[in-house]
Amino acid sequence: MEMSGLGIYVIIIVGAVILLWILLYFIPIGLWFQALVSGVRISLLQLIFMRWRKVPPSIVVGAMIEADKAGIKLNRDELEAHYLAGGHVAQVVHALVSASKANIDLSFKMATAIDLAGRDVFQAVQMSVNPKVIDTPPVTAVARDGIQLIAKARVTVRANIKQLVGGAGEETVLARVGEGIVSSIGSAHSHKEVLENPDRISKTVLEKGLDAGTAFEILSIDIADIDIGKNIGAVLQMDQANADKNIAQAKAEERRAMAVALEQEMKAKAQEARAKVIEAEVEIPLAMAHAFKSGNLGIMDYYRMKNIEADTTMRDSISKPPTSGGEKKK
Repeated sequence: MEMSGLGIYVIIIVGAVILLWILLYFIPIGLWFQALVSGVRISLLQLIFMRWRKVPPSIVVGAMIEADKAGIKLNRDELEAHYLAGGHVAQVVHALVSASKANIDLSFKMATAIDLAGRDVFQAVQMSVNPKVIDTPPVTAVARDGIQLIAKARVTVRANIKQLVGGAGEETVLARVGEGIVSSIGSAHSHKEVLENPDRISKTVLEKGLDAGTAFEILSIDIADIDIGKNIGAVLQMDQANADKNIAQAKAEERRAMAVALEQEMKAKAQEARAKVIEAEVEIPLAMAHAFKSGNLGIMDYYRMKNIEADTTMRDSISKPPTSGGEKKK
């Protein structure tokens, strides 16, 4: 009986503790008292309703206490709405307090819009107070004399609070700065001018207003390093010379092929003509035999033709000049 009575007491105590925890969870008396002593007026009933609305009362109460101590008046409903929208209430309040201390004009509506846009509003306020230095990747450009230059720059930027919503990010700033460096080096008559006056690049790039439409304000652009790369002009000339040589070789090969084809064609025609001559010579004896047989050619006519042919051959041999070999034989 004594053990059963002790078990009942334990159960009662555990149940009382659980009941007390549930009451304190849904009725945050501690938070209400903390807000009361901090000068923030919020009813206990509203804290209970926050639990039912799935809003942590500690976040809202802490944000209101921080803002009140910094002299900033915030509305509880607006804080709850921002939390329910997926915002970071604590970051927004930190940003408002930091902006107030730095004399930066930042309203609650603007801060929540920046936060919901996915940007760190507190970091943006800090960047407005302490500018950030961004190192650009190596930018390659070619001066007019054909010499390649590789430049590295350091861009000092400050967050532009009014352009954080809808403004371009760091990638756009770096891309525009790189474009400005390429344009500035490309307009130089000689790479020596760029090496002697690297600040000329900074001035030219700053004058273009590259921070327009971005979430940042460019304060300065400093050229950290410039290296000399390849002689692009000479490389292009060599490539052009090789291309011209290849074209000339191709044309020469084409002409040679055409000449070979023409020679083969002429040889074929000569062989064809020789074949026709041989064919005609073969028909001569047949024609003479037919003439003898038909009585159109007599034996004396045949001998007379042979004599004429021999006389012609002798005259041709006499008209030709003697060769050196012949003189030696004599």
